[in-house]
Amino acid sequence: MSNNYRIDNLQYCNWSREIFQINREAKLDAVHVTIVYHEDYDELLLEVKKWQKLAENNSDLIFLANNSTDIEKAKKLNKTAVFFGFQNCSPIEDDISLVEKVHQLGCRFMQLTYNNQSLLATGCYERNDSGVTNFGREVIREMNRVGIVIDMSHSAEKSSLDAIEISEKPIAITHANPSFWHPAKRNKSNDLLKALNDSNGMLGLSLYPHHLHNNSKCTLENFCEMVAKTAEIMDVKNIGIGSDLCLNQPDEVVEWMRNGTWTKTKNYGEGSKSKPGFPDQPSWFKDARGFDNIESGLRKIGFSEEDVNGILGNNWYNFYKNI
Repeated sequence: MSNNYRIDNLQYCNWSREIFQINREAKLDAVHVTIVYHEDYDELLLEVKKWQKLAENNSDLIFLANNSTDIEKAKKLNKTAVFFGFQNCSPIEDDISLVEKVHQLGCRFMQLTYNNQSLLATGCYERNDSGVTNFGREVIREMNRVGIVIDMSHSAEKSSLDAIEISEKPIAITHANPSFWHPAKRNKSNDLLKALNDSNGMLGLSLYPHHLHNNSKCTLENFCEMVAKTAEIMDVKNIGIGSDLCLNQPDEVVEWMRNGTWTKTKNYGEGSKSKPGFPDQPSWFKDARGFDNIESGLRKIGFSEEDVNGILGNNWYNFYKNI
């Protein structure tokens, strides 16, 4: 059996047996799933219960995972290991003791912010970035201690650089692309990518159309050219995939993601009033089975077999070994 792993380090789908089967067809050994956007601790408990039921009802396809040995186990069993992550720090509320509690519930990745200012740091949609807060510094230390990865995918630049500096363990940007390729607010500067790389942090490249050059019309070749240019800024070993797939999600879900309970006016985030819903995926990445297309595209552009396998999952696997 090959020791190459396939990992998608960010999906937020409308979970069903059909999607778990698609992820198996895509040969995904592990997937990091978002279970929180704006939920508090009590609401998180309900999400965990939902996932426990999903895992029980689909135990031939998935299981809930805790560490890198579960990725090895998933490969042997032909299943997908599911890791929990939060796209916001809302479940820890204002209580540092909840960091250990959410880890015990299975959380392995937590963003310090979604798009807005949080109690921990500044989101990428704020006008002013004041960096990581006092509470944020304490939470980073506690996340390091218990084994939750600091994720700065939706955070502003200074906050992200602060997190890299404060954290004693490598951090991750699980789903974003370089801003040199597409200047979305959510994409990341060369300076940030260099700092991430120098600290052995991981970048998960996103397939969400608002993060892609030409959006839904982005070509596979163009995406793979971007990967090659990113590999000139960062070591290939620090690059993976975090597709940000939102399969079968109704449009009211993206409204919840963008608005939560914090506004009474409509916030369209990366969309617009004329296109408020989820954008169409590019034709070559309609779902996780598009990993095969990325594999072909990376080979075609000149990546070695080792580097292709690294980007498609081995790099994330190595990162998980040190969480």
